[in-house]
Amino acid sequence: MYDHVGLKVRDLAAAGEFYRRALAPLGHVPASAGDGYAGFGPKGEPALWLYEHAGGPGAGTHVALRAPSREAVQRFHAEGLAAGGRDNGGPGLRTEYSASYYAAFLIDPDGHNVEAVCFV
Repeated sequence: MYDHVGLKVRDLAAAGEFYRRALAPLGHVPASAGDGYAGFGPKGEPALWLYEHAGGPGAGTHVALRAPSREAVQRFHAEGLAAGGRDNGGPGLRTEYSASYYAAFLIDPDGHNVEAVCFV
């Protein structure tokens, strides 16, 4: 249903480094960048866009990204923490959502809740 998502960030360099590291285990790479913006996604298909915004922080957005495996969810969480993200729920089953819902949650440097999820 969705083609892409855009997030406002205060510091594009810091946000870009966080997303570069956290999304690599999910197969996403920096795909496009310019003055005040950066895009990430599968090679050649940016779908998550960061836009530098000078205003104060707004309410955090929740973005969930599909992971190919539980190992990728675990690496997403570890890399995101190492890149300055804050834990918002470590890797594990979330049976309240479904019997096979395996996810991890991070708060990015701008307060957005970023999730990696797989169903295996």
